[in-house]
Amino acid sequence: QVQLVESGGGLVQAGGSLRLSCLASGSFFNSMPMAWYRQAPGKEREFVASISNNLFASNPATYVDSVKGRFTISRDNTKKTITLEMNNLKPEDTATYFCNKAPTLTPVRWGRGTQVTVSS
Repeated sequence: QVQLVESGGGLVQAGGSLRLSCLASGSFFNSMPMAWYRQAPGKEREFVASISNNLFASNPATYVDSVKGRFTISRDNTKKTITLEMNNLKPEDTATYFCNKAPTLTPVRWGRGTQVTVSS
């Protein structure tokens, strides 16, 4: 059974850093591009960053413009995990963060997410 478990969220001040992790179960992980998404209160879930299953691709990672230069996505196929390093956090980054397949793919069941709160 496919399961996604996000962790690493917390409360930080603006300018601080957090490192989110997503542990995936199921055989799909290694062959799929994966992504992080976030959902702020009262807003729809939005794409944050994605990473190819081919780490030798010329541009394996993509980011939404608002996080470019601050967030870094990576993956470890042996551990079936993806991470999101978040630096220079801003109050507008406050949201619940989720991982799943990349946006062009049909998602698997969503996990509970991990809450990130950035105080000003």
